[in-house]
Amino acid sequence: MLLISTPFVKLAQAQARILGMPQVPTVVLPHPIGGTPLDGVLAKVDAAFDEIVAKLTSPLPQASAVASEPLPEPVDHVDVDTDDEWGELQRRMLALGWGDGLPLVPPTDARVDAMVRGAGLPGDALVALVAPRMGACTVRRLASSAVMAGCRPAHMPLLVAAVRAMAERPFNLYGVQTTTHPVAPLVIVNGPLAQALGVHAGSGLFGPGPWSNGVIGRAVRLVLLHVGGGQPVDIDKATMGSPAKYGYCIAENEAASPWPSLAAERGFAADVSTVTVVGGEAPHNINDHESTRAGPLLAMITGTVAQTGQNNVYYAGEPLLLLSPEHAATIAAEGFSKDDVRRVIYEEARVPLRRFSQENIERRFWRKFPKRYRDRSLDAGVTVAQRWEDVMVVVAGGAGKHSMYVPTFGATRSVTLPVLKADGSPWRPQDGLEQG
Repeated sequence: MLLISTPFVKLAQAQARILGMPQVPTVVLPHPIGGTPLDGVLAKVDAAFDEIVAKLTSPLPQASAVASEPLPEPVDHVDVDTDDEWGELQRRMLALGWGDGLPLVPPTDARVDAMVRGAGLPGDALVALVAPRMGACTVRRLASSAVMAGCRPAHMPLLVAAVRAMAERPFNLYGVQTTTHPVAPLVIVNGPLAQALGVHAGSGLFGPGPWSNGVIGRAVRLVLLHVGGGQPVDIDKATMGSPAKYGYCIAENEAASPWPSLAAERGFAADVSTVTVVGGEAPHNINDHESTRAGPLLAMITGTVAQTGQNNVYYAGEPLLLLSPEHAATIAAEGFSKDDVRRVIYEEARVPLRRFSQENIERRFWRKFPKRYRDRSLDAGVTVAQRWEDVMVVVAGGAGKHSMYVPTFGATRSVTLPVLKADGSPWRPQDGLEQG
């Protein structure tokens, strides 16, 4: 039996059908539940108690033929007879539930075919099953979203790797797609394809402006909408959402980094391009123009990272620190490695328990991490990662003494995959990537 609150009815119904249990009994409680005093929650349960008992003790109803039908697969082809690509056709695509609210490049057969060729894979090849609908993302469906986002065919190998990475179990795409948290998949590109395809790593890499960053990130979002079914309000339950949900893609500034790249840390050779997906919030600025030594600069950084309202304090997550080249150079000049930076973040970016409400202490920290926080002084520090190794450090951006912190959804782990051809060998810039 499902016990849910009112805003989650359609999400629960959709998931019950996807899992083959459309007839599962459901009891709906008035929203909200989270943050409600215990006596208020018990009052809601008491009011529904008879219904709960009845549904728990009754045989499951027979599923009707209509109720047992699976959710429809994404629409592959729609014929629209119009020459008005930027008027009538845009309205028709909007009516079909396509898009992110911005104008779409019409996915004509010719454009989609060219995009499929860019992937170097058959159009009907399965890239991944995309949660929460568990829609089959074929190369052709991915190509359609890529066309609508404004991608070039040469972007397809990166997109194939990104979609596959998001579908890996540790990433928890189901949670990312349906949570009330404002999480979006951040795509980080490493290796020679980043430069060859113009995935920007320098000044203004989060936009506006960089073509590849914008369209690759947007294509990922359109796949999540069109194939995964992550439509706002009914399925995507983000309380406020985030601008990062329109498109979230960067490259690491490997040329300006004093340390090994993210891909190198994860075991990939320098000539192998990779895609890493991180379930993150929009980036938070860290401004320090005055510190000239590593210690004071890291103190500013840890002070910014030590926030109360982030998911990283509640889960075994992977907070992401994006260091600008100038900040990275200041820190590395005193012999600090990436691991040293991770240890400093873990040890120093701590939030005293007293800065949290008693309800948060009891409901979150005592229950999730009893050995770490129960019976501790209110001066005890709450870490933003459960291990120092879980802090991610990436060098990105251009001139200026601004770095960024990306808190994550927490209940997610980043995934890095190589960008591979059909035969399993790495895509390389000289491999004839179709620019389109």
